[in-house]
Amino acid sequence: MSQVSLSPSVITYFQHVKSEFEKCLRFLQASRTLTASNTLQAYVREPRTGHIIALHAPQPWDDGLVRGVIASHDGEVLLNEAQFESSPLSDAQVSDRGRRYAPVFQAHPHVNVVFHVHTAYLGGWAGAHRPLPLRYAASQRLTLARELPVYIDRTQPEPEFISDCIRANPETPGLLEANGGATFWGSGLSHLAQLILLIEEGAYFQTIAEQLGALKTLGPACWSSSGK
Repeated sequence: MSQVSLSPSVITYFQHVKSEFEKCLRFLQASRTLTASNTLQAYVREPRTGHIIALHAPQPWDDGLVRGVIASHDGEVLLNEAQFESSPLSDAQVSDRGRRYAPVFQAHPHVNVVFHVHTAYLGGWAGAHRPLPLRYAASQRLTLARELPVYIDRTQPEPEFISDCIRANPETPGLLEANGGATFWGSGLSHLAQLILLIEEGAYFQTIAEQLGALKTLGPACWSSSGK
């Protein structure tokens, strides 16, 4: 593990975030939310320094260990657990983990976590270049948004598109990446991972509903104000 100029409190926070990410990874795997490639990436704001903690799930052909990076917004790598792997990431790949979503963190103080994930049914809607209506009751309990937009024009950087989405509707929690996966943002790892599971489940049910004739909106008084 390569490490420079990091305080004990930052290292402690890094280990906490890594442990929480591993828990999120386990339940997303156990629920079969992730696709076979095991694509799950988390980018977390370190609260004291503002540095980015970047964690990637191991791919099926890797050794099964989660390794992390701490990098500044301009790409300076401060900690790199992958440095001594047999197939280490290039310097450009590692430093990009700090830069990738830096504009989102800088522009939106309420965003502390960004997840990038590949799931089957969100991937299907993304491949169709269709916004996903959020009509599944379980996912509606966790977000006030009613649609995930689609990021299609990749000549516009993804962080700019995310900022456009937040400005258009601050409740929007994520987007579909056309011909790819999905990206979500929020305040905490576990809450966001739960939302990913439920939105993917909703996309599955909604895909079936379309084959049965139509995708309906919720009826009145589906649940009480207590959520029961």
